[in-house]
Amino acid sequence: MNATPADAPVAETAGERTGGCLCGHIRFTTRGPAVFAHTCACGHCQKLGGAPLMWWVGFETVTWTGESEPTWYETFECEAKRGFCPTCGSRVAAIDSDIPEIGINVTALDDTSGPDLVPIHASFRDNAVHWLRPVPETEHSTAG
Repeated sequence: MNATPADAPVAETAGERTGGCLCGHIRFTTRGPAVFAHTCACGHCQKLGGAPLMWWVGFETVTWTGESEPTWYETFECEAKRGFCPTCGSRVAAIDSDIPEIGINVTALDDTSGPDLVPIHASFRDNAVHWLRPVPETEHSTAG
């Protein structure tokens, strides 16, 4: 995940959301607004997700509520790690040293329909597959 721009839109609501892995061993509750919903087509996300891209969003608080917590794989030493279920393999979370929020793979949420989960940015556009329509850039920017 890329760093969240300081002027990226944040959802107005700060409610709770729940989610988990495919087998149900990992469950979580998020609190706070969804921050910087985006897709990522970097090589790591493609290999970790087994797909052309992954869909991420940040939350200030994530509480692990299931039978177990994610197993963490360090994708970039001392910079980034990705959390997954060791039983079913579902990718559920990310922690990046330069981002205060915990990244959640949006598809791990029980309800992915919130308007604040619609991607506002696409990271690593140059690495995206040519046949998938790109996410329109809708994040606000102060750059000219």
